[in-house]
Amino acid sequence: MKHDTAISGDGLQAALIAQVKQIADGLAQTFAPFCEVVVHDLRNPEHAVLAIHNNLSGRSASDPATELGLARIEDNAFPQIVANYANQFADGRPAKSTSIGIKDAEGHYVAALCLNVDLTLFRSMQSTLEQFTSTDASPVPETLDPANAEMLRKRIEQYAARLASSPQLLKADERRALMRELKAGGFLEMRRAMEIAASCLGISRATAYNDMK
Repeated sequence: MKHDTAISGDGLQAALIAQVKQIADGLAQTFAPFCEVVVHDLRNPEHAVLAIHNNLSGRSASDPATELGLARIEDNAFPQIVANYANQFADGRPAKSTSIGIKDAEGHYVAALCLNVDLTLFRSMQSTLEQFTSTDASPVPETLDPANAEMLRKRIEQYAARLASSPQLLKADERRALMRELKAGGFLEMRRAMEIAASCLGISRATAYNDMK
């Protein structure tokens, strides 16, 4: 004897929305406390708010659909994802919102999953970081690289580039020619020059001194 397992359209929509509620709960736990997550039941626009997690907007379950929700109800061709748009909570706090429309098998909007991020703390953190990383001009030019290591490394890299190679891949005869160039240019007179050159070339200091001879 066969059992009729067919589910009505309303039943399928209800099952779909139930799964959206589970997704909303998981997202809310992940992004708490800075992200409000709301599930809207667009089948009932006057009482569309079905679930609200990390409540930042002060709304309640059974509150009506937003303007975006109403737009979806009226037009199934309305974009399914509207991401990262500027929004604002009732008390004026800036928010970044994303709204995801949920369609049934027939292509009708039945629900929406919305995320509203409170930007207040992040903007405060951004301001703090900008203040921390800002710099002023020094009255006297100063370098923390008294050995001019960067200049020496740059010269070595330029030499390797001319050979379509990299410093670590130079052959012994190429390294010896490089050392002659560096010596002629006065680069090996710098403090710690051989140590810096060896490090850049990926060889030992002993090998570097050998290449120079």
